[in-house]
Amino acid sequence: MSNAEEHKHEVRVHIDQKEHYSPNPTTGEALYRLGHVPDGMVLYREVVGDQEDPAVRNGAEVVHLKQAQHFHSGPPVEFTIIVNGKKKVVKGKTVTYSELVHLAFKDPPTGPNVGFAITYEDGPAANPQGSLDEGRSVQIKDGMIFNVTPTDKS
Repeated sequence: MSNAEEHKHEVRVHIDQKEHYSPNPTTGEALYRLGHVPDGMVLYREVVGDQEDPAVRNGAEVVHLKQAQHFHSGPPVEFTIIVNGKKKVVKGKTVTYSELVHLAFKDPPTGPNVGFAITYEDGPAANPQGSLDEGRSVQIKDGMIFNVTPTDKS
């Protein structure tokens, strides 16, 4: 049986310049395992042109592949943001509501009526300013400013 026949239900991909075969679609978690991506590193999908290579999350999200697609591993992107007046370094191009609460407060206030109002400014062109609701995330850039304020939901 030829190599092509052996992998007829799979797509050939390259991870860190090594050839692999993967079912299509797959998951980010499966690609990390397939490419033996070291802990602490991020897998990036290579794109053509001046665009940044987008990160592939190491999780259960579905990833659609193209034949002979290339990926590479590398350190996570880090950004310095300002949360309640203090510099914080975060990894990745987005930050979640929950992450911001924990960056703002070592021991966040808790209780049945406690919530948080999160506003931001100096963001990237896609979202230069606004507010962030619970369960959501926002794209970030260096120097972006966040204000996280406890609120009473009642």
